[in-house]
Amino acid sequence: MRTPQSTYRIQVRPSFDLHEVSRQVDYLRALGADWVYLSPLLAAEPGSDHGYDVIDHSRIDPGRGGADGLAAAAGAAHDAGLGVLIDIVPNHVGTATPAVSLWWWDLLLHGTDSRYAQAFDVDWEFGGGRVRIPVLGDDAGPRAGSELEKLTVEPLDDGTPVLRYVDHRFPIAAGTLPDDGTEIDPLAVHARQNYELINWRRADDELNYRRFFGVSTLAGIRVEVPWVFDESHEEIVRWFAAGLADGLRVDHPDGLRDPRGYLDRLGEVTGGAYVLVEKILEPGETLPAGWATAGTTGYDALADIDRVLVDDAGRQGLDELDAALCGGTRDPWTELIHGTKRTIADGLLRSEVLRLARLAPDVEDAADALAEVIANFPVYRSYLPDGAHHLAEAVEESLRRRPDLGDPLRALVPRLSDPDDPLALRFQQTSGMVMAKGVEDTAFYRYTRLTSLTEVGGDPSEFSITPAEFHRRQLDREQRTPAAMTTLSTHDTKRGEDVRARIDVLSELPGDWADLLGELSRRAPLPDGPLANLLWQAVVGAWPISRDRLHAYAEKAAREAGNSTTWTAPDGEFEDALHALVDSCFDDREVAGLLTGFVGRIAQFGWSNSLSAKLIQLTAPGVPDVYQGSELWETSLVDPDNRRAVDFAARRALLAEIDSGRRPPVDETGAAKLLVVSRALQLRRDRPELFSGYRALSAEGPARAHFLGFDRGGALTLTTRLPARLAGRATGTGTAGGDAGTGTAGGDAGTGTAGAWSTTEVALPSGSFVDVLTGRTHSGRARLAEVFAQYPVALLAPAGP
Repeated sequence: MRTPQSTYRIQVRPSFDLHEVSRQVDYLRALGADWVYLSPLLAAEPGSDHGYDVIDHSRIDPGRGGADGLAAAAGAAHDAGLGVLIDIVPNHVGTATPAVSLWWWDLLLHGTDSRYAQAFDVDWEFGGGRVRIPVLGDDAGPRAGSELEKLTVEPLDDGTPVLRYVDHRFPIAAGTLPDDGTEIDPLAVHARQNYELINWRRADDELNYRRFFGVSTLAGIRVEVPWVFDESHEEIVRWFAAGLADGLRVDHPDGLRDPRGYLDRLGEVTGGAYVLVEKILEPGETLPAGWATAGTTGYDALADIDRVLVDDAGRQGLDELDAALCGGTRDPWTELIHGTKRTIADGLLRSEVLRLARLAPDVEDAADALAEVIANFPVYRSYLPDGAHHLAEAVEESLRRRPDLGDPLRALVPRLSDPDDPLALRFQQTSGMVMAKGVEDTAFYRYTRLTSLTEVGGDPSEFSITPAEFHRRQLDREQRTPAAMTTLSTHDTKRGEDVRARIDVLSELPGDWADLLGELSRRAPLPDGPLANLLWQAVVGAWPISRDRLHAYAEKAAREAGNSTTWTAPDGEFEDALHALVDSCFDDREVAGLLTGFVGRIAQFGWSNSLSAKLIQLTAPGVPDVYQGSELWETSLVDPDNRRAVDFAARRALLAEIDSGRRPPVDETGAAKLLVVSRALQLRRDRPELFSGYRALSAEGPARAHFLGFDRGGALTLTTRLPARLAGRATGTGTAGGDAGTGTAGGDAGTGTAGAWSTTEVALPSGSFVDVLTGRTHSGRARLAEVFAQYPVALLAPAGP
């Protein structure tokens, strides 16, 4: 199995297709990337920028370059010595435009007689033999029939008659139109179809097909059925037979009925190729043993890197601020997510819970009991018999919280524990949905103490970890999953890596942050304290940011939180205040001054964190991925903001300067980060023997707590942590005040740390080492004031040929 040393993720879309990817391969090679990592390529919904809404498994999306485009991109990559990793979507298909979604159109046309009735996960009995499609509007109420009066029968371009509702078109089954020349009654025609158009609000309770989370336009498929696997993977198999792909990233395996069986089958048809799974692991959780995968896509690594750069000393101050914003007390994280998950199980995903309950018709209150177990499930799902202890834990907690559910729980547990029981199999597919929507898409927007910790794959109740704990986890990764991916930013992260790195600085300055938040809230009040905290952290973390981007983020964040406004029932008055807050950043001189002043004080500390995090990720155990564009500062917020176009021309120009010998300062251009990324990737690709182990390095001296370093078997990573407090030690202020954060060079000049580092040393292994970032040579007991004289990080390689 060919394994990458690193990857570089590119979002392939009509505006940046596979032919354009092929034109960037020389840049990726120069940067040091080992494999190019492509987002989904199969034909997707028209206009889709992400590609996760597949409509035709048999071909590559023409808008993304088609088969010729993949041949060009893969050929260019392979000619340059790069491998090719491709993202695939086995769990669901796009259905927003039925006429172009091949399997879905056939299902709607033929119903239970469709060949694809077996492919989709439909409860036909519950729907009275029809698929319920939640598209009708609210004009006459969720159950009134007048919306159906908007139906018409019209021909497609080829003359085929279809039912039209507003902009939606649906097939008409043979024999359901009058053949005697009488006037067509669209409502009567609709009543004869294999589908029923219903009000969109009914989906939460009455949908009868499995979907991706709460997205009704992404319908789940049963890839566990052999022929469904074969037909949905026919084009993917061709990539390997033709030598176009070297590995795969599997999207959302938790939605599959049998992830282990799926991965085994995938290994068979790809010849045992390198495979990663997009799987969220909760703290302490590991992948089931024996899965045919190199590991996860790296959110667990992201969480560890973020937390080792957070100052535990700031916990109490931020806790007190958070409690005050919540009205005096803050529910513990476990209580918060129990509530949000239960809300999702009883609301957005109630149709899934009710489907589970229909599998246990003899158990009274089955829906309530199942929802409670799901709300208490400590991880995304089990994979019975793996993870049976998680089920036991959830049941025990459910009995503690709801002793009134004892009888139904005791009746359900034997079935939920049986790996072959249809109830257990479907329950496992459902618990992950509720976790994702209840935690990532709700609780993460409500728990705002330090928002750099509310990131995909993270548990924000774990505030920080010590260097010793970080080293323990890295050693475990090296031993358990050395070829798993590591990441800091993805197309799904809530905040770009450098936004989080700047927000981490607030843990070192909790009092300063509380004072600033108070001033900002006075000038631009919002009647939701926790949300205001989230928004101002986003502003500070991403500043400077455009007005339009910030408005879009604020609205999404507020509606996802769901406390003061929602997607389904927006509160106009609250959202006016929300947008006024955003506008104040640009139109209120006092607010703008407070923001720019504070950001000016902490920017260098954030950049120091950024360089440390990036170097750690690129050199630690695992296969590091660089998300497109993040070789410069990555200041995106949640999608779609994090999928914006990348200026590759600017990056090429900066890399050429660096390759010509320039050592850029740590400033707003991000060129210093490009230096770190390129040198780390190049070293890892060209000298992989230097990355074959893991040993912690320790510093001695008064600033030793601010050092994090490790030896990978020859390559030495040396980084700075908690830079604001380190600068405070040097200046005697204990804060980020004075001149400590105003420099623009790097290390010493930028963060005022020379005094603190002057008597702190690190013992290097025997021999002489060259810092690939600066060219300086170090050996023996290296003084960190010299190591970090130009940058707050160093990457040392053995000197010599």
